[in-house]
Amino acid sequence: MARQEKDEQEWRLITGCLADISEALEVFRPRRSSRKISVFGSARTRRNDPCYRLAEEVAHLAVKEGFEVMTGAGGGVMEAANSGAGREHSIGLNVDLPFEQHPNPYVSASDNRLLYFRYFFTRKLFFLMESDALVVMPGGFGTLDELFECLTLIQTGRTPPIPLVLLSPEGDDFWSNWRRNVHQELAVRELISPEDVDLLVESSCAEEAVDHICRFYRVFHSAQLGEDRIELLLNAEVPRALLPELNHTFADLLEEGAIQSGEGVDDNGLLRPSLRLRFDKRRVGRLYQFIDHLNGLELPASAALEHPAERVPTGAEP
Repeated sequence: MARQEKDEQEWRLITGCLADISEALEVFRPRRSSRKISVFGSARTRRNDPCYRLAEEVAHLAVKEGFEVMTGAGGGVMEAANSGAGREHSIGLNVDLPFEQHPNPYVSASDNRLLYFRYFFTRKLFFLMESDALVVMPGGFGTLDELFECLTLIQTGRTPPIPLVLLSPEGDDFWSNWRRNVHQELAVRELISPEDVDLLVESSCAEEAVDHICRFYRVFHSAQLGEDRIELLLNAEVPRALLPELNHTFADLLEEGAIQSGEGVDDNGLLRPSLRLRFDKRRVGRLYQFIDHLNGLELPASAALEHPAERVPTGAEP
């Protein structure tokens, strides 16, 4: 780039991108051991709106379960979520806009927990890289953009599976209408696979939303995507005696071969039990069904199963 690019505007783009990435890595590096839930929703939501109170509640419950909470750092739903999480457990990913956007007070006063991105695409990169779950509340173009971005990258296998919860107050049909349109206009026309609707769950209760996220990480820990296979790292070993049943029930998930057990190393350098498979990458919704099945298995109790918000078990050293 140094040899080829001479234009000042092009260099402004390059240096801006690198600065965004460098500053974000510095903020997230010391926070790798805990999982993070991103809460998206409208900046225009008022404090007397039921969505505001629901965002506060879901963030508060997430922190009680050991998660940290990330938002776009603005007002409305973002402010509510950071308020519910508290300054000690909030992270704000703000973006410089042509019209000034003030970060909400719950992240602006946080120590090294507020980022200013120059570009939307670098901000999106870190939302998706660092999010272990996504809670989406009623919102406009920006909210739906984040939702579709995440769905697209998961559906195409460009990012590992994470739980996605569509949350709205009891009696609010915002997401019910949206999901009905997705079913009727996309699934019925075969523009998406029928099981792709299982990439999402809908909830009208904060406790139910957080319970779903905790369950998603009960047995399943993380996924490592390869060119020709996926390795599901687990919090507990799946007995080999169950492999024939898993291979029979989820034979349609496989592109070839069989589901095999083994061990793999997670991002913190810890050895974990795993399941390896070459799955049909057009069946990501079916992969979610497989993960849900694993999370429902009756396995011996352990600390790893009881603390889904911890990437690294207490006392473990990478």
